[in-house]
Amino acid sequence: MKTLTKHLKTKQQNDETIFVPYIMAGAQGLDQLESEISLLSEAGASAIELGIPFSDPVADGPVIQAAGLRALQKEVSLTKIIAKLKKIQTQTPLVLMTYFNPIFYFGLETFIQELQETNVKGLIIPDLPFEHQELIKPLLKESDIALIPLIALTTPKKRIVELVEAGEGFIYAVAVNGVTGVGREYQASLDQHLAYIQSISDKPVLAGFGVSTKEHVERFRRNCAGVIVGSKIVQLLSEGKTIEVEKFVKSVF
Repeated sequence: MKTLTKHLKTKQQNDETIFVPYIMAGAQGLDQLESEISLLSEAGASAIELGIPFSDPVADGPVIQAAGLRALQKEVSLTKIIAKLKKIQTQTPLVLMTYFNPIFYFGLETFIQELQETNVKGLIIPDLPFEHQELIKPLLKESDIALIPLIALTTPKKRIVELVEAGEGFIYAVAVNGVTGVGREYQASLDQHLAYIQSISDKPVLAGFGVSTKEHVERFRRNCAGVIVGSKIVQLLSEGKTIEVEKFVKSVF
């Protein structure tokens, strides 16, 4: 069992809320990345998701898109991020969220080899279809890096079963139809959808997209193992409100 799967399943078995904050790597400059990871880790994050800046982020809402553009303007690249992560010591598992294009141009085999010199234990590639997972999954077989699936509200039940069976680390349940961002309205059927995915999954199911309040966390916690919070944390960090970030993360436990 891979480290991320074991780590999060232990929390789930202990009935702990799993909380995964998302940050855009390099949005405040790569020199701030280590302190941001330390802040979130010390506040109690179960794992930390790091976004890789990309020019065409199809799944990202305006706050995360803006953060990615700031990182790109600072000439932050996948190569520089990996080099930085090799120097960062943390006990909290890291999860990279990247589109396929940057890692394809980096070189898939080289990418996985380089990640194994970091504390990255999970990988999310939102634009890699399930049918094309074989482009990267064989390279992960001997690694300690989990390939995390995303399940949409519109995903048919047969496909949900396939994704759950193939997934590692955790199951990322997208809670809205659309892109990331705060202030989203959730469908009444979402609770049943999350409960179904968790009922057939032996791995934690985490709800993401639009999660921005303690009330959201409490609602989702009734039907799945935890949440992923991105835009709210990215916005607070962009405003230099690190104390507010710490307070928010601690408030959900």
